[in-house]
Amino acid sequence: MPSAETALHSRLKTLALAWAQANGFAICGLEVRVPRSGYRADVAGSGRGPMARTAVFECKQARSDLLKDAHAEAATRARLAELAERRQTLEQLLAVHRPDLRRGEALWPEYDAWDFSSLEHRAYRGVLDELETVQRRVLRGTKFSKMFRYRCADFLYLVVEGGIFAEAEIPAGWGLLVRTGEELKLARPPASLDSTAVQRTALLEMIALAGTRATNRAAGVVLPPRFNPGLPTEHTEYTENGEL
Repeated sequence: MPSAETALHSRLKTLALAWAQANGFAICGLEVRVPRSGYRADVAGSGRGPMARTAVFECKQARSDLLKDAHAEAATRARLAELAERRQTLEQLLAVHRPDLRRGEALWPEYDAWDFSSLEHRAYRGVLDELETVQRRVLRGTKFSKMFRYRCADFLYLVVEGGIFAEAEIPAGWGLLVRTGEELKLARPPASLDSTAVQRTALLEMIALAGTRATNRAAGVVLPPRFNPGLPTEHTEYTENGEL
């Protein structure tokens, strides 16, 4: 168990691992890097055979953990536009009231640049701080919406403690598994995303690699410092459509 992981989160992962295998995903792994998404899944699973389906499970023990990854992408981008406009408006007003902040690099004032970096203005600093936060969300992408949009697996499941969420906060298209005692109950089925064959194969490879790392740890195998088992000899790039 990673040092920063709580016992409760680890328990949710164990329950998700058992649920996945009991529901047709015979090949499973913990802490699996999901191709194309840039994220690591708590649990990932695949069925067996040429028509096998895949699944990804994200475990959230607290509402704060859930909301951190569940920002609606459209709303986030809209808020970013609002903040950018607000910043521009404030800078125009500040330029009128603080001519001392001119850089003095242009002959005509209307063409000059302004240096607001050292300005202590509460409203302006508040806008800048929120703008930076929202920009990070947009650049990083919102985890749930990105994995759904990229069809990272055939089924996406959110695994949670009971009572930590409102129905509207559950990401669109994700199934919901709620812990009840020592088992998980399916509270909402996921959408069937029909992931591509390439994406399914790539996820299966990542499950195998996660299993290999776990086996190495259990066996005490220490690899050379430059050895990276996460990259094949010929690295394969996948497009957003899941094609080679």
